[in-house]
Amino acid sequence: MKYTLYPGCASEGTAISYHHSALEVAKVLGLELKEIEDWNCCGATVTSSVIGQFAADVLAARNLALAEKMGQEDVVATCSSCYAILGNVNKKFSDEKFKANANDALSKDGLSYDGKLKVRMLLDVMVSEVGLDTIASKVVKPLKGLKVAGYVGCQTVRALREFDNWENPTFLDEIIAALGAEPVPFSHKLKCCTGAMAISSADITVSALYPILKSAHEAGADLIVTPCPLCQMNLDAFQVKVNKGYGTNYNLPVLFFTQLMAVAYGLDSKKAGLDYCIVSPNNALKQFGV
Repeated sequence: MKYTLYPGCASEGTAISYHHSALEVAKVLGLELKEIEDWNCCGATVTSSVIGQFAADVLAARNLALAEKMGQEDVVATCSSCYAILGNVNKKFSDEKFKANANDALSKDGLSYDGKLKVRMLLDVMVSEVGLDTIASKVVKPLKGLKVAGYVGCQTVRALREFDNWENPTFLDEIIAALGAEPVPFSHKLKCCTGAMAISSADITVSALYPILKSAHEAGADLIVTPCPLCQMNLDAFQVKVNKGYGTNYNLPVLFFTQLMAVAYGLDSKKAGLDYCIVSPNNALKQFGV
């Protein structure tokens, strides 16, 4: 299976562990991910309010045009926000007027886009294309006894509503189970972490993170996994502030689901990107040789 990979800005910063672990896991699964050459930021969260919606759309569409030049493989995003932005812009190319105007703008960069590619989320590709049986077949260290809270976040399945159940998603839990771990009942799996609001309004973010961590803790989770870079960053980086503000003592590692897959596939700590975690996962994963 071949796909064109859109890494997104977080892959070079806060979600570098996601990027590395996803590429390593893809190798194990025989999934070929070819990175878009000269990709640019999708513009998530801020661009449209700064430069206007059309300019923001064209900025995102540039990545799709570059992907189309590389071939006809669908575009896969690892980040929920990137998936939402690129996917929504991709749909706009079904409108001939928008398509003409966007391609006029893209032509200044020597590009055009026909609108025929699909934009996919990595979580969807893993379940719908690779398949749970294949995912399970590559496990060399079954994560038996590990209790995991699958935190989907508010965007992943709801932004485009193209895969999984939008109100009761199961894909993440199914991957957790395929790795031999136990997905725990997690009532806050779709709750918003406030995303980039953490930069300007940390107190609001902390108040939103508290019930998410509380839910995972009360469910008996040893750790949390997510497919969203903003969710991972907020839960990991602000856990200390949650403990300080609410008098709690949470010590829940927050991993990307590809990191958990890497552990189950017997990949070392470096390939799994575990050294980037703020809340160390070493204690939770020590029984698996991590």
